[in-house]
Amino acid sequence: MRPTANDFARSAAARLRRVPSEAEAVLWRAVRDYRGGELRFRRQVPIDRYIADFACLRERLIVEVDGSQHVEQEAYDAARTRQLEALGFHVLRFWASDVMRDPAAVVDAIWIVVQDLRAKRGGRNLAPTLRTR
Repeated sequence: MRPTANDFARSAAARLRRVPSEAEAVLWRAVRDYRGGELRFRRQVPIDRYIADFACLRERLIVEVDGSQHVEQEAYDAARTRQLEALGFHVLRFWASDVMRDPAAVVDAIWIVVQDLRAKRGGRNLAPTLRTR
């Protein structure tokens, strides 16, 4: 089942993809390159009436990068997270400052959550394996 989005959300998402925040651009490069692109994330994805910063649809995972404006909109963010969770997504939030300071640590945290989600579903664990020739 594909997430639904209206025309406004689609055009807004396209605009946001063209002009990402600095932290979003940094995280996009890090998550795209992590483990050879094993986790297939999309940027600025319309889901229901929201636009997720990043979504890995196969894993039902949304990653949000919160800037300083999110301090004032805590109630909105909480309601948004509840709605996305009701649609079956797991939502992770990271401060933009943390992304800028250590993007690799953020991607490692995302990977840990993916592994946990896979374990709870009972499969598709893509943990590194030792390869021999």
